[in-house]
Amino acid sequence: MFDTAIAGSLPKPEWLAETGKLWPRWQAEGQALSQAKLDATLLWIKLQEEAGLDVIGDGEQSRQHFVHGFLEQVEGIDFEHKVEMGIRNDRYKAMVPQVVAPLRLKGRVHAAEAQFLRAHTKRKIKFTLPGPMTIVDTVADGHYHDRVKLAFAFAELLNQEALALQADGVDIVQFDEPAFNVYLDQAADWGVQALEHAARGLHCKTAVHICYGYGIQANIDWKKTLGGEWRQYEKVFPALAASSIDQVSLECIHSLVPAELMALLAGKDVMVGVIDVASDAIETPEEVADTIGRALQFVPRERLLACTNCGLAPMQRSVAEAKLRALVQGTALARQRYA
Repeated sequence: MFDTAIAGSLPKPEWLAETGKLWPRWQAEGQALSQAKLDATLLWIKLQEEAGLDVIGDGEQSRQHFVHGFLEQVEGIDFEHKVEMGIRNDRYKAMVPQVVAPLRLKGRVHAAEAQFLRAHTKRKIKFTLPGPMTIVDTVADGHYHDRVKLAFAFAELLNQEALALQADGVDIVQFDEPAFNVYLDQAADWGVQALEHAARGLHCKTAVHICYGYGIQANIDWKKTLGGEWRQYEKVFPALAASSIDQVSLECIHSLVPAELMALLAGKDVMVGVIDVASDAIETPEEVADTIGRALQFVPRERLLACTNCGLAPMQRSVAEAKLRALVQGTALARQRYA
């Protein structure tokens, strides 16, 4: 019961990139940078194994940002002339590249890190990609002039890479869609359709991660405006339950998401966030097990997986390591309680 996994990102070592930032500068370039990225990936593979996680990820060590790491290998995007744009419905501003021509992949995007990950662990591996709607919300569209058309154009490229990741031996391909918690009607309308387009033809497990964002101040401030209950999931969960996606990752511990919303995901595996990414406080095994226990009221135990609320990228490495251990220890306690 209760496989354990991270949502996606992990802190980059200070010798690889700036620490504590979502858009860190690399500390090397050229071949030295390529080697440093793989060195950091190997470090976190082993730290995840030592913590006892069942599903191992690359920690997104080779990506400066979870969206732009993919976009860097896409033709039709101008990185030289970035423009300022509101992200997540103007929650914060960012300098973003522009789509200026029809989109196509330059080649493989994540072959090196996915194959490296597969070669260095015998455990199940998960690889993360940005979801189509979230990419659309993170670039300026100077070509398609239609969010739906742009989303499906990106979904086609994501599908090409996802199929290649499957061939690399990836067990779970996960698409990250924080935009689903912001553009609620659009997510249920065309966002899930674009997501399914990105996942079509995959026979490995497919997953979508929908969170309330990293533990940065803009997200913390936004959460304070959401009232006494966070019911954003209520819009998109029924559409996901009817979709072909296998797993849904959601925020749970220390959130105001009503636990009963998980019942809307009947028939899906549910990755329950039992580790808070907006606090440096280390969860106790009892807290983690209690969170799993609350989720079990609405999720069958054979379908529950224990996960982090979101990525851990902005955290100190020591805090992230301790939280991984808490995730595993708390899940072990839950297995004892609910066996």
